[in-house]
Amino acid sequence: MAIDTTPSTVASNALSSIPFGNIIGGPLTACIDAQALAAQTTWKFIQNVGLNTDPKTGEKKAVTVAFQFMRDGKMAQLNVPLLTIVPIPYIAIQTIDINFKANISASSSSSSMTSSSEDVGAGVNGKASLNLGLFKVEAGFNASYSSKKDSKATQDSQYSVEYTMDVAVHAGQDGMPAGLAKVLEILGNSLNVSDPKGSLEVSSQLLKGEKGHPEQLVATFKNNEGKFEPEKIVVIGDANPIQGSVQGNSAVFELPVNEKETVYIVSVKGLDNTVKVRTVDAISAGKELEAARLKREQERRERLDQMEKELAGQRKAAEEAEQKRAEERAKLLQEAEEQAGEEKKTEEAE
Repeated sequence: MAIDTTPSTVASNALSSIPFGNIIGGPLTACIDAQALAAQTTWKFIQNVGLNTDPKTGEKKAVTVAFQFMRDGKMAQLNVPLLTIVPIPYIAIQTIDINFKANISASSSSSSMTSSSEDVGAGVNGKASLNLGLFKVEAGFNASYSSKKDSKATQDSQYSVEYTMDVAVHAGQDGMPAGLAKVLEILGNSLNVSDPKGSLEVSSQLLKGEKGHPEQLVATFKNNEGKFEPEKIVVIGDANPIQGSVQGNSAVFELPVNEKETVYIVSVKGLDNTVKVRTVDAISAGKELEAARLKREQERRERLDQMEKELAGQRKAAEEAEQKRAEERAKLLQEAEEQAGEEKKTEEAE
């Protein structure tokens, strides 16, 4: 009797009908979708927590946290980007393990009156593995069949297909991408300490020049967030504002130099920050200094002359007093001598 190959055919057909693409690709696709969702969550966190969007221009600006503290006896303000002090969620799938097992069983039997029988057994098993870098896929299957034909003219056949699959996914906080790490490094380097009222600085508070030739003044202003705002700087002289130009982070003004000293007020729009700047004519100032020197020299000479006159007067007064005392002493001596002569004459007369 010929061997019945039906079980083998059934097993082969059952094995080929298993959807390996869906079985293995389904978990991989789900993991990729989950990874994409995690990346979107990270981006939404950065947008909602670490960035502010200007509703008019759509420009994004990093959110900063300001802390005020005392430094060197003055109130100072520290501006810190929020993204540098809060943890950013960045979840990534690290490993995926897929274990697949298939079991295919098929059997057939027949019998006849001659009581002859034949058993045929066949088995198929296999194992396959696929390494995709971060992903590793393993699949194993086993197929077997047995055939028995009896001359009793009776025939029975049966088959079954069974497979199981285990998927293990391991995920955790991953390291920051190079681009995001660089952004955080730049934000970290932008930490600054500023004045809560803003700081206004000028290149010089005393400008010396020549009459008719203006002198250049460079002014800078940082607001309480540490941002340069040169367009807010205003210079007023003789109650009239002086127009300047913005060059980079500074404002440049041309201040006229007059024969006499002139005072200009440098201020910031909307704030009380002010700085006084004086311009002087170097030539006039030199003449004034020379005149002042000569005046001081004349005053010194006059004081010396006065002191000499006072000393001469004191000496003359002292000499006159001494002469007067000498005359008084001589007069007393003369009176004493006269009195003595009179007393002698009286004694002789007696």
